[in-house]
Amino acid sequence: MANVEKDPVSGTNTTGHEWDGIKELDTPLPKWWLTTFYACIIWSIGYWVVYPSWPTLNDYAKGVFGTTNRLEHAKDMAAVAQAREAWTSKFEGKDIEEVAQDSELMTYARAGGKAIFADNCQPCHGAAGSGNKNFPVLADDDWLWGGTLDALQTTITYGIRSTHDETRISDMPALVADETITPAEADQIADYVMMLGGQGGSDAGKTLFDDNCAVCHSEDGSGNQDLGAPRLNDGIWLYNAGKEGVLAQITKPQHGVMPAWVGRLSDTEIKQVAIYVHSLGGGQ
Repeated sequence: MANVEKDPVSGTNTTGHEWDGIKELDTPLPKWWLTTFYACIIWSIGYWVVYPSWPTLNDYAKGVFGTTNRLEHAKDMAAVAQAREAWTSKFEGKDIEEVAQDSELMTYARAGGKAIFADNCQPCHGAAGSGNKNFPVLADDDWLWGGTLDALQTTITYGIRSTHDETRISDMPALVADETITPAEADQIADYVMMLGGQGGSDAGKTLFDDNCAVCHSEDGSGNQDLGAPRLNDGIWLYNAGKEGVLAQITKPQHGVMPAWVGRLSDTEIKQVAIYVHSLGGGQ
């Protein structure tokens, strides 16, 4: 049985608990706190009745309102889409070049494309197309598949090495791993590629380059956008820079993948983001 006594200082009964000479007072909770606590209990009961809450064997209680945050969000998004319809309908039936010739649509496309880019493209390509490691910069004029509006729209629509039947594909062969050339010959080619990019090197591997690489990258290293073959004479590298990076690509190349956005983004949204990317400064 707890030894309850009155505290001589405060006049409050103790709980009978004592530890190290300290006695616990039986102080009642503040009325405002109790009122708030009971109000929250009443509110929670009302919430359980109004909104989905209790699980059942095969489903859950739907609530009197018969709605959820997901349904409310869907309604809000439908309302936003309806509000945008006045603008998005103007894109229908127009190709991207026609949109580019309409100053009013271009203004809307850039603004919308910026938001779409931030939501879908920025994680890989960086803010404002600044690029990331192994992901190309979109704000310069160095393009694998071309930087025209049509080219950008095609790339965004079908992706690169994606699962879409019409995706763009360009796979560089593993020249050393496949034993097409020897490691020593690869070293000479890498030296020549460095020379093409103005980064030292020598022309000792020119013949080897012409025999194995020029068919895609051109004899002067200017690349071929029809094949997605990058320029090698500008000193800009998608993967690791320097001779070691070039040698690694010749030996066993990396191949990036960009998803196809058709089916994820509407035709109008793809046009908008293509126009935005084109406006970043590197569009052709």
